[in-house]
Amino acid sequence: MTDLNADLSNLSTLDLIALRAEWRRHFGTPQPTRSTELLALMLAWRLQAEGGNGLDTETRRALRRPMDEKPRKLAVSGIRMIREWKGERHEVTALGSEDFVYRGAHYRSLSEIARLITGTRWNGPRFFGLRADGDAK
Repeated sequence: MTDLNADLSNLSTLDLIALRAEWRRHFGTPQPTRSTELLALMLAWRLQAEGGNGLDTETRRALRRPMDEKPRKLAVSGIRMIREWKGERHEVTALGSEDFVYRGAHYRSLSEIARLITGTRWNGPRFFGLRADGDAK
């Protein structure tokens, strides 16, 4: 991390030619930008992203997922979901995208409730019929 801090503090003192040389040293082919300020910012960002291993796993996974597979959130408060499981009726009321009421208790996700009902790990939206069986995740 000390080398990264030294590299970052040094960027503001470099001219365009030196910034391009620094880019080439770290990343190969130089950026075609002609703005010293923009190239310094781009170089600083890339160095920090690589130095900190880039984006976290959840963010990388979300960015790889096609738009039509983004998790769906319940936008309407007050929706009731009813599911029968092993002959027993279970009713959940959505108060928000992360607030659900089941048997008088509040839960942060449908998956928590599905696990409580079944005793096993379930995808909550799939369990309550909000996602078709063939949908990913």
